[in-house]
Amino acid sequence: MRLVHALLGKSIAETILLGGLAISFFFVAFPPHFRGWGEATPQGIAGWAINSSAPGQRVQVQLFIDDRFVSSAVANTYRPDVREAGWAPDDWHGYSFVLPSLPAGPHIARIYALHESGGGARQTLLLLGDPIHFVTDQSGAISASK
Repeated sequence: MRLVHALLGKSIAETILLGGLAISFFFVAFPPHFRGWGEATPQGIAGWAINSSAPGQRVQVQLFIDDRFVSSAVANTYRPDVREAGWAPDDWHGYSFVLPSLPAGPHIARIYALHESGGGARQTLLLLGDPIHFVTDQSGAISASK
């Protein structure tokens, strides 16, 4: 009976250890510190991004349209509304993407924050805000949709 209790105790300890390691890795690889938002504008996709654990840092963002990579940028353009809302200590956390030529019709854009961990050995993408639904017409004009 003692052997059974010892084996159960060992199994529980191993489960707790592995669970703790998995949770630690998750928060290193996919930190919950990134915040941001984007929207369709007549010029393209624009928004803001911050890393709340380092609010003065500029965040690298990537644009995907219809699940395809389009472009990468650093969120370092003027957005005073982000500072005024209390998200950042300064006004320089905006981004703007000019859209490539797209076929007419509905599209979905997603903005991701690029996060490096493990000394640059790992890179993960974290979705910022909600997917952005928009429509392009034959001339390439953009309008938001729901």
